[in-house]
Amino acid sequence: MAVEITDANFDELVKNSGKPVLLDFWAEWCGPCRMVGPVVEELSKEYEGQAVIGKVNVDNNANISAMFGIRNIPTILFFKGGEVVDKQVGAVPKSVLEAKLKALF
Repeated sequence: MAVEITDANFDELVKNSGKPVLLDFWAEWCGPCRMVGPVVEELSKEYEGQAVIGKVNVDNNANISAMFGIRNIPTILFFKGGEVVDKQVGAVPKSVLEAKLKALF
């Protein structure tokens, strides 16, 4: 299951992670987010132990959203070594997200 990333645990789980990180910025009221959500959950199961797959509810975690200038959702950020190395805005097929995640290994 994807990890819930919050303003409080962001540094611990994302910035200081030794693993690649996929972070899904979403909101309950966002239709395209509901399409991407199940794909993110699938990736979290497939890459368990290899990568951190997380979700950030933009309504509840304004600090993280502001830090990365998130204006459109869904936005998925890819981190390596605590830094953003790739970004995907909008709903896309699983293959696109998986290719970007695999590039971090």
